[in-house]
Amino acid sequence: MTRGAEADDVVVVRRVIAAPRDRVFAAWLDPAMLARFMRPGDVADARAEVDARVGGAFRITMMHARGEPDHWGEYLAIEPPSRLAFTWISANTDRHPTEVTIEFRDRAGSTEIVLTHRRLPAARVPSHRKGWGDIVATLDEVFTRPVPRAAGGSSA
Repeated sequence: MTRGAEADDVVVVRRVIAAPRDRVFAAWLDPAMLARFMRPGDVADARAEVDARVGGAFRITMMHARGEPDHWGEYLAIEPPSRLAFTWISANTDRHPTEVTIEFRDRAGSTEIVLTHRRLPAARVPSHRKGWGDIVATLDEVFTRPVPRAAGGSSA
């Protein structure tokens, strides 16, 4: 999943998702989809707010037994369906801006994701490697399992 030659402040995660590139790309900008897959480790639920434009902001709240930490940032590049870049700030980046770039590569109807997270505090690299690995694995599950139906749900 990661490269051995990466710098001390970089995480690289790769995965092939069994869905077309345009759909996988769109999932990263859709608040409802983000809330479904931004659930690393023991995160039970998530909320997401998205202003999907270059310069626009996002906020993701991950809810688990230890609290509801926020993660936020700004979109630096939105190039459908091939590349997305944004800053990523949270308590786990010591509230300093870090940078995430995601490349979406067509693989015969599936999509290879190459997620690169740079400028991380060195002590936070292992937790981000695990967290992004979990997130990308959950994204894969979102595309391979049926959508749960909410009883009496409402649109936001």
